Amino acid sequence: MNLSAIASAWGKALLAQFHFRILLLSLLPFFLSLALWGVALWWGMQDLIDFIQAFFVAHDGFKTSGELLAWTGMLAFKTVIVPLIAMWLLLPFMVLSSLLATALIAMPVISRHVSRGAYSDLEQRQGGSWFGSLWHSLSSFLIFLLVWLLTLPLVLLPPLHFVLQPLLLGWLTYRVMAYDALAEHADAAERKLLTRQHRTPFLIMGTISGIIGGAPMLLWLGGVMSIVFFPFLAGLAIWLYVLVFIFTGLWFQYYCMAALQQHRNSTVTV
Repeated sequence: MNLSAIASAWGKALLAQFHFRILLLSLLPFFLSLALWGVALWWGMQDLIDFIQAFFVAHDGFKTSGELLAWTGMLAFKTVIVPLIAMWLLLPFMVLSSLLATALIAMPVISRHVSRGAYSDLEQRQGGSWFGSLWHSLSSFLIFLLVWLLTLPLVLLPPLHFVLQPLLLGWLTYRVMAYDALAEHADAAERKLLTRQHRTPFLIMGTISGIIGGAPMLLWLGGVMSIVFFPFLAGLAIWLYVLVFIFTGLWFQYYCMAALQQHRNSTVTV
């Protein structure tokens, strides 16, 4: 594993993040995600809260949650447990909308932006497609969502929760970004080979990005205030996710272009 390659790609991505074109690029996924969630929250947020409230009443959920919160020293959250659960249930879908918008809209632009530089001579073999990216993203998200829901009770154990969730988000990010970063330039065989050969670096990059991407989760820890300001916090979280995913896309793009170029050079040499 070449840590210098990971660090080099990270530095290039950080510089590219502040390019005027890339900064403008972040606006479209953000506004699309914001519009989607504005409509969704307007029509469905209260219905979701009512459903969870009814479920808690029918299954003695308030007693159970109160005991768990008391055990963890977070009994003050008992009065707002229902809306907090609703917010936590919505969070993975906010991640998905931001990730999909970035992958489907921003990644092709990021690929062209990166390839104009040192990789302008790298042949584009179109080993991926827009629909392939969509399918890869959705199938990966379904696995992520299942594990997310199974581990949701760990929100009552903050230390463990804030380790596991960035790891999950990092896995999802690596799965989506690695495909999109190689889709235009690598053929299908090269994409599969490089994904297999560089799985560990991809996981490291995805996990680091997941830790950075875990920052918006902290917005939900404000108790009553996070509920009062939920529409504003949701918009802020979406914006942060888009920024993190665009930086991650740049990071994966630079790393994958270097790996692909090295692979083709070594093939020619052999």
